[in-house]
Amino acid sequence: MFVNILAYSPISDPLRLWEANWQCMSDDILIIRRHMLNDPHLYLSDEDFKNYALAEIEKLFNDIGKSLKDYATMPFPSGVYFSNAVNRLLQEETSHDKEELKILHEKNHGMLNPEQKNTLCCRLRSEGKIVLPVASCGIAAVFLPGGRTAHSRFHIPLKLDQDNTARIRHGTDIAELIQQTDLIIWDEEPMQHRHAFESVDRSLRDIMSAIDKRRAKKPFGGITVVFGGDYRKILPVIPKASRAEIVGSTLNKTKI
Repeated sequence: MFVNILAYSPISDPLRLWEANWQCMSDDILIIRRHMLNDPHLYLSDEDFKNYALAEIEKLFNDIGKSLKDYATMPFPSGVYFSNAVNRLLQEETSHDKEELKILHEKNHGMLNPEQKNTLCCRLRSEGKIVLPVASCGIAAVFLPGGRTAHSRFHIPLKLDQDNTARIRHGTDIAELIQQTDLIIWDEEPMQHRHAFESVDRSLRDIMSAIDKRRAKKPFGGITVVFGGDYRKILPVIPKASRAEIVGSTLNKTKI
């Protein structure tokens, strides 16, 4: 709730809000740390509580493309409070039941046409690979296994132009997840503006270049992307645009 308030509400004094509520935001930290370190007698000072809570808040901000550093008055925890933190995004994408996914894959294999995206996703996940299924709209994302909207997953800006990049920073959980990703499945591609794909392409090239500089020259940083959709359905919605402008906004017209 604290992250949502700061991110989406006009708060004049974030520091005052933090100082008034930090204790209720850190009441489970001692239990978590004792469990992680297997030390039932672990003691934490108030300063430790504050910094561990701030580290968790920073990770939540990173999930939406923001940071505590965006708020000048807010304190920022030192690196030691991040050192033993678990990448929640990576943990989520590597905790699938492989045997269950193998069974699901075999079940869907004979229905490859209607279930091809799910089948591919299950197959790769059953082999321990990381697959990020996204869609251009929320309804389509619901039908993908572990699906998210593309805007949510890649932090695509709401206001797009030809020079935008997705808000993915180096060193964040989402950056680490992307660097270990084997496949991206992007459903309902035709209804997304090409600038969205281009913004993700620029960011993935940047993130993957930290692993191999040559990947900066490859589309989407060298990550395989499978697009799905039907061009007979809805194309990008552009108010008062001509037919030529709408067609020119599709992925077919991109320079990726």
